[in-house]
Amino acid sequence: MSGKRTDYLSWDEYFMAVALLSGQRSKDPNTQVGACVADEQNKIIGVGYNGFPWGCSDDELPWARQGDFLDTKYPYVCHAELNAVLNSITADLRGARIYVALFPCNECTKVIIQSGIREIIYLSDKYRDTDLVRASKIMLDRAGIPYRRFVPERKSITLTF
Repeated sequence: MSGKRTDYLSWDEYFMAVALLSGQRSKDPNTQVGACVADEQNKIIGVGYNGFPWGCSDDELPWARQGDFLDTKYPYVCHAELNAVLNSITADLRGARIYVALFPCNECTKVIIQSGIREIIYLSDKYRDTDLVRASKIMLDRAGIPYRRFVPERKSITLTF
């Protein structure tokens, strides 16, 4: 063979794959979400997935989606985007991009904006009709932060151990 490979991953494919792989760490039985933050030099500076805060046992807190609020996962789970920002190896995320499996909720959008992240790349926007996502888009539009759907050019990426 003469010449380099031509079927290597694009940066968007690479970072989205890292986000999806990170989501596989989630113990949530229904929704596994991951996030990856990349800086302007295409270096990964933060990853996260949805789960309970440190010290809060995932065997003791509820994973339910319905029921009394305190008996569901919603008041306890930290979203992937929040964890990616908090797990970042730098406090300065200005100019970075965040890759996420799901479009961020309004609370994560606040964190993204405040951290200085300049772009959101998402895979799914299945909650687009909810007020939480509508609020996210209002804030992002007013803050001048672009967001775009990741459209993969390949169907899958295979990892083999």
